[in-house]
Amino acid sequence: MTATDKITLARTPKQLRLANAIFFFLSGFGYSSWASRIPTIKHQLHLNEAQLGGILFAMPVGLLLTLPLTGKLLSKYSSRRIMFFGGLFFSVVLACIGFAANVWQLALVLFCFGVSRNLFNISVNAQAVAVQALYERSIMANFHGIWSMAGFVGAAVGYFMVYYNVGTNYHLLGVSILLVVFSLWFIKGTIYQAPVPQIKKKLFTLPDKSLLNFALICFASMACENTMYDWSGIYFEKVIHVSKATATEGFVVYMIAMTLGRFVGDAGVNRLGIKNLLRFSGVFICGGLLLAVLLPYTITAIIGFILVGLGVSCIVPMVFQMAGKSTTMSGGTALAAISSIGYLGFLIVPPFIGFIAQVAGLRVSFGLISLLGALVAVLVYKIKEDTAEPTNNPA
Repeated sequence: MTATDKITLARTPKQLRLANAIFFFLSGFGYSSWASRIPTIKHQLHLNEAQLGGILFAMPVGLLLTLPLTGKLLSKYSSRRIMFFGGLFFSVVLACIGFAANVWQLALVLFCFGVSRNLFNISVNAQAVAVQALYERSIMANFHGIWSMAGFVGAAVGYFMVYYNVGTNYHLLGVSILLVVFSLWFIKGTIYQAPVPQIKKKLFTLPDKSLLNFALICFASMACENTMYDWSGIYFEKVIHVSKATATEGFVVYMIAMTLGRFVGDAGVNRLGIKNLLRFSGVFICGGLLLAVLLPYTITAIIGFILVGLGVSCIVPMVFQMAGKSTTMSGGTALAAISSIGYLGFLIVPPFIGFIAQVAGLRVSFGLISLLGALVAVLVYKIKEDTAEPTNNPA
């Protein structure tokens, strides 16, 4: 343990929570900054939906290939150090996206972007688990709410950048510089988490049978979530037929709804219970997407995207909370296993939207994604009541 690590141990839980929240913000702001410029990049490189889908597929490839590496690094080094390195790598690659001049360059950069997101996000969540251990009540939903709030801010900034015709390269470079500055400033305030050596030599940790339901719910929710990140702006442009300058409206509306949903999620759980909240979430996702598909007009699409944002907002935090009560796997191992399945949906499903859209259109693609919302509502019925009890302990 270094001298800096010893200083960190002297910080209060509130200070450690704030520092960890900053890195959740940086992650969300950086990713939504990229997502807000997808329509612009598509136009700049003259890509059709299938080509864009193929290029977006480079991200999950990069992430999946480095999952074993991240696990090994976390078993040898503190999650804080991996988070710092991953954050810097994430920032540099983000800047490079704006300078990709052709298809192969963009694909290569997005592959590296997937690698960096893997290192950054898993270590950020590992930090959150360590901070959570300092509190009696759940605070995981707040961390995810901060990520969403940052996503909204990034989407809003992206909207103005598009509106004022600021180049993607200058936009993402500026965001990258901000991320690096904040990472350097706040890293010393994060919690020291000793590495946990790997006992079993397995490349991937999968959830056991008791957690498979949670993993499938997480997969469906995160697939819908990232579909909205990658395709909501393009849906508004291609299907709703808004101008290029206002195509980001759909993404911004979605991000606002998801952010608000996460910050009021704890109150919803206390009033309705986790199972009812998850059931309503699935219905909102399915209904919102179908509304935008069946009535492809500006007002109805906006209402539909609001419902989708509210639907996906609390599913992952609540699933994490329930999975943490597992009696068959340790809390950290359970979260890691479920996250791995969830991120498969987050990264693998959206690229296929492009292939389907090229053949049958974006409305058909979004209609098929609505089935994942219905799947969430169905899977909730199989959740045991004892795992769905909300945490009401005071801080």
